[in-house]
Amino acid sequence: MRILACLTAALLGAAFTLAHASRASAADDPSWQACVSLSATPGDRVAACNTVIEGRTEAGKRLAAAYCNRGYGLTEKRELDAALADLNEAIKLDPAYACAYTNRGRVYAFKRDLDRAISDYDEAIRIDPSFALAYNNRGDAWLNKGDLDRALADLSLAIKYNPKLAGAYGNRGFVYYRKRDAAHAIADFTTEIKLEPNVLAYINRGNVYRDTEQLDRAAADYGEAARIAPTDARGWRNRGMIRLFKGDNKGGIADYDKALQYDPNDAYSWNNRGQAKLRLGDKKGAAADLSKALELRPDLNTAQEALARLGATR
Repeated sequence: MRILACLTAALLGAAFTLAHASRASAADDPSWQACVSLSATPGDRVAACNTVIEGRTEAGKRLAAAYCNRGYGLTEKRELDAALADLNEAIKLDPAYACAYTNRGRVYAFKRDLDRAISDYDEAIRIDPSFALAYNNRGDAWLNKGDLDRALADLSLAIKYNPKLAGAYGNRGFVYYRKRDAAHAIADFTTEIKLEPNVLAYINRGNVYRDTEQLDRAAADYGEAARIAPTDARGWRNRGMIRLFKGDNKGGIADYDKALQYDPNDAYSWNNRGQAKLRLGDKKGAAADLSKALELRPDLNTAQEALARLGATR
């Protein structure tokens, strides 16, 4: 699931909560522009908002926005305590700032304090009952508390209030997947892909196809994940697994070669490649891969059993 962040943007028409320039000079200030830019990196945002805050050039809602955006940047850098302090200050300066409550809830969620996260999302929604990001994030919190029905309700409201919020479709699709509703899960992941193609959406839809034995479609989705993110091991290893399911051991080995190039610490990839080599009669290669799998996961039974069989035949 994805916990979405809220940014206070400088430009009219941006997709998030807006801060309007009260002075012409502020609109021309490069530090302010970088602080509120939707495209700034977390490090650049933190540095720019530092300049705004320490320079005492802003007050009131605009200063709250600077603290909120610096808090967001610090959250992305996983400096969670510092982020929390900034978001507390943003809320102190502007108690009706729904975006700041949503971002503070996100910090609490990362700290696994889900009750406080939900409380902040509740407050953001009280302030702005149509705030799609807050519904999305509260839905994520309910999922992590094991309440799938409340998660589903919140994510549906997020989509109602922002039908183009791609992450909410992905999150709702994951809830449907957990509820074993494959048709709705596939529909939501498909909508997410149409709105915002990304690796996780293809992996998630591929998983539903895999679990419903639509192996060709699963392989196609995993392959697309590998195409758009060739250095991400997930697409390669998932497609490799499907190829092994279909009896294509050589193709599976080729995919696991790639997966292990980018994630050499995944015991299951070593195990699965070893199993495929064993089927192809490469006992030496199989033994090496299975041994590596057990080095990483000593309790991996399939690797233990295959290595024992292999030892008995040598």
